[in-house]
Amino acid sequence: MDAADSALVLAAKEGSPDALGRLFDRYWPSVWRTAYSVTGQRELANDAAQDTFLRAAGALARFDHTRPLEPWLLRIAVNRAIDLLRAQRRLVSVDEVEEPAVFDESFGDETVRDSVARLDPERRAVVALHYWFDYSTPEIAEVMGIPVGTVASRLSRALRDLRLSLEAGNV
Repeated sequence: MDAADSALVLAAKEGSPDALGRLFDRYWPSVWRTAYSVTGQRELANDAAQDTFLRAAGALARFDHTRPLEPWLLRIAVNRAIDLLRAQRRLVSVDEVEEPAVFDESFGDETVRDSVARLDPERRAVVALHYWFDYSTPEIAEVMGIPVGTVASRLSRALRDLRLSLEAGNV
């Protein structure tokens, strides 16, 4: 962790609202974008990102300030985004047709965005973290709290599903 983050984390652990606010300002964009890349929905991304910071603030006392803060925050964001998506899907009646997630133009070509939006949340998360955020497989494993092999498997299956979807024109 860089020295500035470490100092802010230590100050936040001691109860400094200013330090907590500065960490929030620094990491909100990447946390929100990660949540959005998993959910594809602004409202759910907002909820997941807010929940991330609430949970992180509550667990900050246990956080090792010598470790990087961003992967820890992104892991919380991915998990919250997936949980919120699952909860939302449980609320949808069987007769309703679920619309896939909708990504804006900052996530690349519309056809690819639409195909990614149709992936299940776990595969969507690894695709987003790898291709949109340039995370390596080990970094994704750390963020998501899963083995490297699971990341590789999800990424491989997601790419296969995307290829088949794009080839079939199912977008």
